[in-house]
Amino acid sequence: MNLNNTTSAERIHISFFGKINSGKSTLINTITNQNVSIVSDIEGTTTDPVSKAMELLPLGAVLITDTAGYNDISELGDLRIEKTLNVLNRTDIAVLVTDALNGLTDIDNDFIEKFKKNNVPYIIVYNKCDLVKDLKDVNQNEIYVSALKNINIDLLKEKIASFSSLIPEKQPLISDLINENDIIFLVTPIDNSAPKGRLILPQQQVIRDVLNKRAICIVVQETQLKEILKIYKNPKLVITDSQVFKTVNDILPDNIPLTSFSIIFARYKGILKTALNGIKQIDKLNNNDTILISEGCTHHRQCEDIGTVKLPAWIKNYTKKFLNFEFTQGHNFPDNLKKYAMIIHCGGCMLNDKEVFNRFKIAQEQNIPMTNYGITIAHINNILKRSIQIYNILN
Repeated sequence: MNLNNTTSAERIHISFFGKINSGKSTLINTITNQNVSIVSDIEGTTTDPVSKAMELLPLGAVLITDTAGYNDISELGDLRIEKTLNVLNRTDIAVLVTDALNGLTDIDNDFIEKFKKNNVPYIIVYNKCDLVKDLKDVNQNEIYVSALKNINIDLLKEKIASFSSLIPEKQPLISDLINENDIIFLVTPIDNSAPKGRLILPQQQVIRDVLNKRAICIVVQETQLKEILKIYKNPKLVITDSQVFKTVNDILPDNIPLTSFSIIFARYKGILKTALNGIKQIDKLNNNDTILISEGCTHHRQCEDIGTVKLPAWIKNYTKKFLNFEFTQGHNFPDNLKKYAMIIHCGGCMLNDKEVFNRFKIAQEQNIPMTNYGITIAHINNILKRSIQIYNILN
């Protein structure tokens, strides 16, 4: 991936919901002018969520997702409906598609209540309006369209675009905490777990954010940090990969601010305060407690994988307890968390803000403490206070 691409996590997520045969897939293909979804007269053609990253004017970079009909009564219907509900957890704007001939049904109204509960702006689309003789007046968040006859499609695009103003403004990564011409060190280890030929996404995004501020970005490995400090003695800030937190902390003079990519992303995703509160649970763990370690990406695990190997070993060494660990990847995240003593999440760079926030919300609702990788590693190395000092937040 290069620095000019917009990742899925940074795109506006627009998801289409509706009953089987409501015309969701046809509508998506008409809106996008692409064959994003398979269209067929056979009911239940869309069996799994199908996503397409694209530019949708006048919105810009979006991720369009087609979901299975939520009245699927097939043998795998419950599983498909579960996947549809999972999509809702990462949706910025929901489009509910219903048949204009029948109007809203009870199951449609149930989904509208889910949109409201999840604070998701939604648009009700009455599709197949070409088959209706007398169209009734509709509310501001409703519209008649015909995907097949291309009626009101441009108006629907404009309506979707107007709803983007309801999406909360994103927190800057780091640019609001630095100034033009500040020198920023990024410590990026290149080991067996580093991707070949590229930097990981958080490093790429932070570099771009620093450059956007017209600050000076110096990227080094932890083995080079002592030498670079001889040349640039007083950087404004040092940002490190969490895996070498202790090494970097021991090298840096106390007067130089230090944080990690993972902690930056906790702030960026809006869960820093919650994650700081969640880390307190690590000192209350008991023997045989189970910890869930959750990663947003689905990379191939290496022998020295941080989530499944290094982090559990560090936690066991710190707590001196016999602990059990379970792991999830990608969009898989349990609804029922009661079996876990705490949850430790990755930085969430591959997940959009909505999905990360909802995961922390689910944990809060079930009273399960939740934190993230960087905060955990800083805490067990006794450098958490230093690593959050630049954010002016009390732990």
